[in-house]
Amino acid sequence: MRNLRTALLTVMATGLAATALAQVPAAAAPAPAPAQPKFLSANQLPASHTPWTAGPIRKGAPAEGSVCTTGVAPAAGTRHRDFRTELDTNARQTITVAPTTAKAKALAAELRSALETCLDRLKEQDPGLEGEAFHQGRITVEEGAHVYSIDTSYPEAGSTDIGLFSVGRDGRTVTVVEWGQMGELDGAPLAGFKKTTRTAVAKLH
Repeated sequence: MRNLRTALLTVMATGLAATALAQVPAAAAPAPAPAQPKFLSANQLPASHTPWTAGPIRKGAPAEGSVCTTGVAPAAGTRHRDFRTELDTNARQTITVAPTTAKAKALAAELRSALETCLDRLKEQDPGLEGEAFHQGRITVEEGAHVYSIDTSYPEAGSTDIGLFSVGRDGRTVTVVEWGQMGELDGAPLAGFKKTTRTAVAKLH
C-alpha cells in the first residue's frame, strides 16, 4: 500500500508539474529579419561583346566612381555591387533602404536631380569638356524608374565616353544603376539598359 501511495503521489506531482509548465506562456519567437533587396546578376546586364563579371556586394555607398551621384545616398542602409567586362565596359548598382517611404521618395528625387545637373557640374569643373545629356524616359515598374544618358568628349584628346543611368524605387528601397564605356550614345545599348533597369527595380523585393 505504501508503495502504491508513493507511486500515486509521484504521478500526481508529475501531472501538476506538467500542468504548471503548460500554463507558462511560451516565449515569442523572434521576428524574422526582413529580406535584403536583391541585386542584379551579371547575366542581367545589357549585352556586351565579352561576358560580364559581377563583383561582391559591399556595404555602404561607393567611395569613388559614381561621379554624378557621389555623396547623395547615405552610407547607412546602402550597399553596392560593381560589374565589368574585358573591354573596359563597367556598371554598378547601388541600393539604399530608407527608414520611411517618404525618405525614399526624397532620396529618389535628389538622385534624379543629381543626374539631371551632372553634365553642367562636370563642365564647370572642366571647361574643356563637351557633351550632351538627355532624359531617356520613365519606366513603369513598381513606383517607377527614370533613365538618363550623358555623352561626354574631350575634343583636344579625341576621346568620347557614354554613360547610362537610372533611378528606381520600390517602397522604401531606392536603386541606382550605372553603365559606361568609351563611345557615343548611338553605340550604347539603350534598349538593353532599360530592360536591365526594369529588372533591377522588379527584383528588389
